[in-house]
Amino acid sequence: MTGLPHLLIVDDDPDICQLVRQFLEARGFRVSSAANGQEMRQVLAASPVDLVILDVMLPDEDGLSLCRELRSTSPVPVIFLTAVNSETDRVVGLELGADDYLPKPFSARELLARVRAVLRRSGEAHHQAETEPREDAEPPRRGRLMSFSGWTLDTGRRTLTSPDGVLVELSGGEYELLFVFLKNPQMVLSRDQLLDETQGRMAGPFDRSIDVQVGRLRRKIEPDPRSPELIKTVRGGGYVLASEVGVSQP
Repeated sequence: MTGLPHLLIVDDDPDICQLVRQFLEARGFRVSSAANGQEMRQVLAASPVDLVILDVMLPDEDGLSLCRELRSTSPVPVIFLTAVNSETDRVVGLELGADDYLPKPFSARELLARVRAVLRRSGEAHHQAETEPREDAEPPRRGRLMSFSGWTLDTGRRTLTSPDGVLVELSGGEYELLFVFLKNPQMVLSRDQLLDETQGRMAGPFDRSIDVQVGRLRRKIEPDPRSPELIKTVRGGGYVLASEVGVSQP
C-alpha cells in the first residue's frame, strides 16, 4: 500500500465510512477512517495523510473546530462534507482554509472527482490513482517566476514571496486562484470562469466559494483588504487583477 495517496475520512457514520473506503480503495487510494477528532489525531500521528475528508457534524468536536486545528499545524488539504442546505457551514469552512466542500447526500463518483481535483491542485499526489488518459489534460507546468506589484510567485516551488522578501503560505486553492489571475492580468474573470479554472465546476445559484477564496487571498496580498488595489471587484462581472505581470525563468 505504500506510495498510494493516503486519504482520511472523518465521519461518525460507519456505513458512510465503509462505503467511501471501499469505493476509493478500489480506485487505487489508501484510505483510513476516524469517527471523531481523537481518532483523527491518532491516524495523523501514525502516518502521513495526503487529504482529509471531514464531516462538519461530529460528536464532541465539530468539523469546523477540527479544520481550524488542522490549519494551525498542517497544510494537508481538506474537503468538507456538509448538510445540503448549510451554506453557513460551507462559507465558514472555506474561510477556515478548507479546499472544497461536498453537500450530503453525495455520489461516490462526485467525491472521487473532488478528491482528484484537490490532490492535483495541492500537488500532494505523487501517484495518480485509477489513471485514465484525458484529451484535455494540461501539460506539466514548467517552473517560472511570475512577478506583480513587487510580489513573486514561483510556480516550480509553488511559493509566494512578498515585496519585503517574506514567504507567504498559500493553500492549494489560494495558489490556483492566484495563478489564474496571473495568467490573465487586467482581464475581468467571472465567478464561473474562476470556478471552472480552479475547481473544474460551474457555480450553483448560491455558490459563494470563489468570493470566500478571493477574500482569503486578499487578506494575504492586499495592504488593505477592505479597499483592494490588486484584486478588484467588477460589479456584475467578477474580479480582475489590476496589475501588470512579468514572467521569467528562475
